[in-house]
Amino acid sequence: MTPVAGLLLAAGGGSRFGAPKALVEYAGERLADRGVRLLRDGGCDPVLVVLGAAPTGVPGAVEVHNPHWATGMGSSLRAGLAAVPGEAGAVVVALADQPLIRPEAVRRLVAAFRAGATVAVAAYGGVPRNPVLIGREHFALVGALAEGDVGARPFLRAHPELVTLVPCDDAGDPADVDTPGDLDALGARDG
Repeated sequence: MTPVAGLLLAAGGGSRFGAPKALVEYAGERLADRGVRLLRDGGCDPVLVVLGAAPTGVPGAVEVHNPHWATGMGSSLRAGLAAVPGEAGAVVVALADQPLIRPEAVRRLVAAFRAGATVAVAAYGGVPRNPVLIGREHFALVGALAEGDVGARPFLRAHPELVTLVPCDDAGDPADVDTPGDLDALGARDG
């Protein structure tokens, strides 16, 4: 069976948060560790984590340093895609700042790939969000279109015919953490 890698984008400096979000704790676990666990428990192997603003030392993950992390998510996505091992037929890309997504969402994306999808996107209430699965045949174009603070979105918008939406309403919440207030709000909702 063709492996599906996991890729956690965790390189940002957290300018709005005031610290690198990868190091921020939520429910007793750093967001970077939580994101790696999400991908691993969802069936991804290997799991890579793109770092930049702060070293995290995430156990069990292949660390990919993005020297251009300050230019935004696009460069982190390109660095991560370039590091995915050749035997992986696809990669599930997740963001470190979405701690309420559960492994079931990742498992559904992997199942969509196994059923023939080359691009699968988790959807909540019918709205495409993260995580996103990208088949290897699309890595080059996804990377070429990723700029600044956008990752795969330009590719997904340019090629809607390739996208398989995967309902994940019951597999977590895609709310992200941009500020300390967002983290407090998630804690209130989750708890």
